[in-house]
Amino acid sequence: MILPEGYEDYFKEWESRIGAFIEFAPEKADDGAASGSALSALPFAVKDNIAVKGFGLSCGSKLLAGLASPYTATAVRKLQEAGASVIGKTNLDEFGMGSSTDNSSIKRTNNPWDTGRVAGGSSGGSAAAVAAGLVPFALGSDTGGSVRQPASFCGVVGLKPTWGAVSRYGLVAYASSLDTVGVIADGVDRARAVFRVIRGADPLDQTSRDAPAASVARDGVIGVLSPATVARAIADDFPDEVAKAAVLDAEVEAAFELAKENLRKLGYRLAEVELASLKYGVPAYYTIATAEASANLARFDGIRYGKRPERAENPDELVDKSRDAGFGAEVKLRILLGTFVLRSGFQDRYYLRAQRIRAGIRRDFEKTLGPFDGSGAADGGHCAAILAPVFPARAFGRDGADALSPFAQKAADLYTCCANLAGLPALAFPVSAEGGLPTGVQLLGRPFGEETLFGIAEKYEAAHPFPHPPRFKPFWGRGL
Repeated sequence: MILPEGYEDYFKEWESRIGAFIEFAPEKADDGAASGSALSALPFAVKDNIAVKGFGLSCGSKLLAGLASPYTATAVRKLQEAGASVIGKTNLDEFGMGSSTDNSSIKRTNNPWDTGRVAGGSSGGSAAAVAAGLVPFALGSDTGGSVRQPASFCGVVGLKPTWGAVSRYGLVAYASSLDTVGVIADGVDRARAVFRVIRGADPLDQTSRDAPAASVARDGVIGVLSPATVARAIADDFPDEVAKAAVLDAEVEAAFELAKENLRKLGYRLAEVELASLKYGVPAYYTIATAEASANLARFDGIRYGKRPERAENPDELVDKSRDAGFGAEVKLRILLGTFVLRSGFQDRYYLRAQRIRAGIRRDFEKTLGPFDGSGAADGGHCAAILAPVFPARAFGRDGADALSPFAQKAADLYTCCANLAGLPALAFPVSAEGGLPTGVQLLGRPFGEETLFGIAEKYEAAHPFPHPPRFKPFWGRGL
């Protein structure tokens, strides 16, 4: 692929600082550009748990390092048919398990705004690459916030589509009932253009489907999820460390209030909403996610693919040694947790209870957003979208007072994981960049209500252009 003049030096300078790419190979790009497409001749990057033929598929794990993908994911193929070209694979937390991309076994990715801080996770490489201007958009995956949180940390747009709106064929499964292929882009218009290409039913993924006819863009009240109300509810039922994780940092709270003020100035009516079951979202999410992970990752045994030990006495020892050497600590932890909650006698106590909580969360969203079967209008007490924080803190550091413990990182998934539990679309976008770090908010909508979210965020961006990190250069035209 022919890249713009000056891009090669620009890429080298940025990549040496942020480490966004596991593999960068523009010479592998397919230049079969489709005429008239908004994405023609644009490069893009793909998170390295999404298959692209001819590229690696490491999932950020030592177990799969060096594995080449024999096929291409449906979402990638659709973008290639629209004229866009894959130029590389981006770094991630191993198998998508993490909130920082520091759980990668391949390399470390830094935040473009401050290289001493994390880029977020698990799609941190994709978010960092877009924020630095190395690509105009990238694909990621979102299981509990893994597109929206790094997008917020890096100051770009992150879309988690409705579950089933985009084919998961070619996405290495972590938690199948929660995983979605998501979009990270340099603007709302770009994210919309990419989503319109990759959405739709796919015969290779029986859980994918086309948007129902009733799912049209809606106007109306924007519900506001009060972080203070959520934090008080959590404090009543959970330990102090969990309750603290739900409290917004001062900078994040200020950005959230600014987003509310700016939306009002744009003519939107805001109304406080409560989701009673939200406080149980994190325990329900990690129970379900780890249970599904323990089943999905059982295929990685060192026999069919992946690295294997030089010597083993029998097949059981081969599998044990392969997993012990290949899986990182976080992956092992989640597999063990998932195996525990699926044990005989424990399913009713943990897994099935989590599924009931999941159903309750979905019902709470339905009461606020309206019926999920496509009936019902935007009025009558129903909100067109819900405004919520993305993460209680801005991009955190790795040491000292700015660092977050692994437990605190998990507890802070509160504001993102519930969209995955309910299967709803969610769109994160930047609000401000105070003190040298960006902060974002997210909009959540009804199933297949992505166009509603795009419409609100696009008006917001037009009135309040999104910031860029220092030394950013705009190589890719906008106005799609």
